[in-house]
Amino acid sequence: MKAKELRDLTVEELLKKKKSFKEEMFNLRFQHSTAQLENTARMRLLKRDVAKVETVLREKGQKLS
Repeated sequence: MKAKELRDLTVEELLKKKKSFKEEMFNLRFQHSTAQLENTARMRLLKRDVAKVETVLREKGQKLS
């Protein structure tokens, strides 16, 4: 997801996105540990997406939790 797209979202939507990214990351880590993960690059992209969301939240002056 591009940062420009994230900047157009509200704070509540950003927090929901962050939560969904974190949940997906958890599921991918679980699949990775059981050797069922096929696309390992997705984990890296999710980490970057979470960082982008946190950056936009910080720009908007909101807490990250």
